[in-house]
Amino acid sequence: MSSIFTKIINGQIPSYKIFENELVFVFLDINPIRLGHTLIVPKVEIDYFVDVPENYYQAVFETAKTLAPAIQKSVECQRVGIMVLGIDVPHFHLHLVPIVDGKEFSGGQKIEKPSSEELQIILDKISGNLKTY
Repeated sequence: MSSIFTKIINGQIPSYKIFENELVFVFLDINPIRLGHTLIVPKVEIDYFVDVPENYYQAVFETAKTLAPAIQKSVECQRVGIMVLGIDVPHFHLHLVPIVDGKEFSGGQKIEKPSSEELQIILDKISGNLKTY
């Protein structure tokens, strides 16, 4: 059975897609820690990050380096942090999370689920700023 991320990559489930190439698919998290929280998913469905083929693994982190400045320019934050959990979906993915006060990763702060309009606005901002990098 395909993971929810494979279904998103294949267009079976809609997403707020920021970027895509032959190795990765990038989209906004619809239940973000902070607005602008983005997921980078390799286009190969492998659960544990240590098992991901090197070219996909490298593409995920290269994409993160390109995308983080665009996110930072799009939302008010000190920096963009990364997180690999590997708990919620059995498909390796990298979280890019805008950091405002450092409590984002403590589990104590989570924003209300943003509206589709809010997600579209931040998607447009990040996509526009991505083109400058």
